[in-house]
Amino acid sequence: MLLLNRVAIITGGAKGIGKGIALKFAEEGCDIVIADVSLKESYETLNDIRKRGRDGIVIECDITDINKIYSMVNQVISKFKKIDILVNNAGILGTTVSSSLKSVATLPEEEWDKVVSINLKGAFLCSKEVVPYMKQKRYGKIINMSSIGAIHPPAVSPHYTAAKAGVLGLTYDMACELGPYNIWVNAIMPGTVRTTIFDPILQKKTEQEIDSFFEERGKMVPLQRVGVPEDIAGVALFLASELSSYVTGLAIPVAGGRPLQPTIF
Repeated sequence: MLLLNRVAIITGGAKGIGKGIALKFAEEGCDIVIADVSLKESYETLNDIRKRGRDGIVIECDITDINKIYSMVNQVISKFKKIDILVNNAGILGTTVSSSLKSVATLPEEEWDKVVSINLKGAFLCSKEVVPYMKQKRYGKIINMSSIGAIHPPAVSPHYTAAKAGVLGLTYDMACELGPYNIWVNAIMPGTVRTTIFDPILQKKTEQEIDSFFEERGKMVPLQRVGVPEDIAGVALFLASELSSYVTGLAIPVAGGRPLQPTIF
């Protein structure tokens, strides 16, 4: 097992990519902390973790609130005595159906603040509280979830694009700072992954329309499909394990070949 007896905090671990990572880590011997605001889905994922023979806890946590993060980290240390892995995964496209895709001229300031706070500030705050414990143990793996949009933006989502690009900058800076403490910091840049993050723009569509939405996006990918959470989880496992012992400060696109796009000759 690649993560035997490790302890991982996964923000946004209740569903989607976070759940995929949680289950993959559990299969490799890791105990899991699900830090999320979606409690029903969190406990369902925790049940799946326990079916895989590992321990875990659910902690309701708003990652934009430093006091909630402080309390969450203290609970983890109290139960597990250490934190080996932090996956800064929690994120949103937008807060409403109409706001997930907006031009810079029409994007409300409060919408910008909310998306940047969750997608970028949350990663900073969680790292801020976890890093001292990793330094004390002189060991840690931090995985930040960026997006292929950070380097190949959709041009109609400036708040999301800016936040995910900021995650890359945070990753590079932390990797330089924390390397001497035996703490690895890397980022993953997913492409389109079929998860509930798209619910704000798909909630009024039929199942057939939703399938068509992802099929059309898959045609823009060299591998001819959109991703699934397991695609991201495999790369996260590599970064969390000793297989990546000489890899830090790296941002890995996991996007089926994007930003390359198929061309018809």
